Amino acid sequence: MSEQALPQDPVIALVVAMGENRAIGRGGELPWHLRSDMKFFRKVTMGNPVIMGRRTFNSLPRVLDGRLNIVLSRNDGFAVPEGVVLARSLKEGLEVARGACAETGAEEIAVIGGENIFREVLPLVGRIYLTEVHASPEADTWFPELDKTAWREVFREAHEAGPKDDHDFSIVVLERIVGS
Repeated sequence: MSEQALPQDPVIALVVAMGENRAIGRGGELPWHLRSDMKFFRKVTMGNPVIMGRRTFNSLPRVLDGRLNIVLSRNDGFAVPEGVVLARSLKEGLEVARGACAETGAEEIAVIGGENIFREVLPLVGRIYLTEVHASPEADTWFPELDKTAWREVFREAHEAGPKDDHDFSIVVLERIVGS
């Protein structure tokens, strides 16, 4: 009788762009335009279930293709567009995402915002794809304070602003230190 490896739980990963002042949003939109970062975002989220709050979803130009879009909302008036799964809680959203990973073989669940979702899911996160935007824009939405002792930087790449980028930025990958 052959032994099969048990499937691994998918990693819960945050995907976030954050200013030097921890800014992540203003007026329901990003406080900058970084075309180069949008390509990175697409690359790391493609094929993975993506969890977001209703306001984050509403800020998108359309449903994200190639990814299961899971929108968290307690708003009874939220009209669920085609291609979107509505979840009433983070727990329900994670259950849907884990089921999708089991079906597709995806190894990560990407959580893309907003502020309240990041704060609630942070204790469960194993990886952070962080775009450090080298600016401190005005904002009304902030990324929670990270305990730096709980995270290890495993990748960093600096980028100068391209023709469709407002600012220089760095792409950083953080992994949670086991036991923290």
